[in-house]
Amino acid sequence: MPRVAFIGLGRMGHGMAGRYLDAGFTVAVWNRSKAKAEDLIARGAIWATSPEDAAIDADAVVTMVADDAASRDVWLTKDGAAATMKAGTLAIECSTVSYQHTLDMARELQSRGLIYIDCPVTGLPEAAAAGKLTLLVGADPADLERAQPFLTPISSTIRHFGAVGTGTVFKLINNLIGAVQIASLAEGVAIAEQAGLDMQLVAEALGTGAIASPQVIRHSRRMIDRNFSGASFTAALRHKDAEYAVRLAETLLPGVPVSRAALAAYDKAKAHAPDGDEGQMIEIVSRPK
Repeated sequence: MPRVAFIGLGRMGHGMAGRYLDAGFTVAVWNRSKAKAEDLIARGAIWATSPEDAAIDADAVVTMVADDAASRDVWLTKDGAAATMKAGTLAIECSTVSYQHTLDMARELQSRGLIYIDCPVTGLPEAAAAGKLTLLVGADPADLERAQPFLTPISSTIRHFGAVGTGTVFKLINNLIGAVQIASLAEGVAIAEQAGLDMQLVAEALGTGAIASPQVIRHSRRMIDRNFSGASFTAALRHKDAEYAVRLAETLLPGVPVSRAALAAYDKAKAHAPDGDEGQMIEIVSRPK
C-alpha cells in the first residue's frame, strides 16, 4: 500500500490521519506532542521522531499545522520533511496558511523536484474523522490527478480552483466571511439580550430564518446559552485566518472596511481567550460599558 507521512495531529489532523489508516495506507505520523498520536499508534501508525523521519520513503507528505511559521518549520528546517523527500513525492499542504506563504512554499519545494499541492480544507473535526471534508485545491491538473488517491480517503468533495495558491485564496475568503458572520452574530445576540427579547425564541428564529447560515446555526444557540464546551475552532485561529485574508485583500481591493472590522473584533477575542471557542465573542460585545 502507499505510504503517507502525516504531520500535525490537532483537532483536524488527528481524524485525517486516522482516515488513512482506515483506508489501509502505511501511515507515519509526527506531532509536537506524542500523546496525541498514542491511539493512532495503537491502530497501526508508525511514530516518527521528526517530520524528516516521517517523510522517509513516503509517497505523499500531508501537513495540517497552525500557521505559516509552523508550516515552514515542518517542511524546511534541518529536520523538516523536505530534507529527505525524494523527487516526485507529493507535498500536500492542508494547513490554512497565507497566500504568499503558499507561493513561497510551492517555489521552494518545486525547486527540489517535489510536487506541491495547495489543499486547505473545510469541515469540522467530525467530518475529518469521517472522511467527509471539502478540499479546496490549487494545483496543476496533472498533479491533482496524481494526488487523487491521497485525497479521496479524507474528502467527500474536491473543489479545484486552479493553479497553486487558488485553494488558499478561497479558504481565506471562506474563513473571513465566517469571521464577519460570527462577529455580527455576537452583536445581534447581545442587542437582543439588552432589548429584553425572549432568547429562546431568538435562538429558534436565528437558526431557521433567512440568515441561518451554517455559522449562525452552529453558534447562535451556543452564544445564547454561553455554552462553549468542545471548542473546535479557537479565537486565535480565526484571528490568524482573518489576518491572512485581510493581508491578501489589501493587495487586491482599494478598501475592505468590513473585513478590517472583523479582524479588529478578533483582536479583542484573541486577547480575551485565545484558546477558547470563537463563539466567546459574545462575552466581549455584551460587556457593560
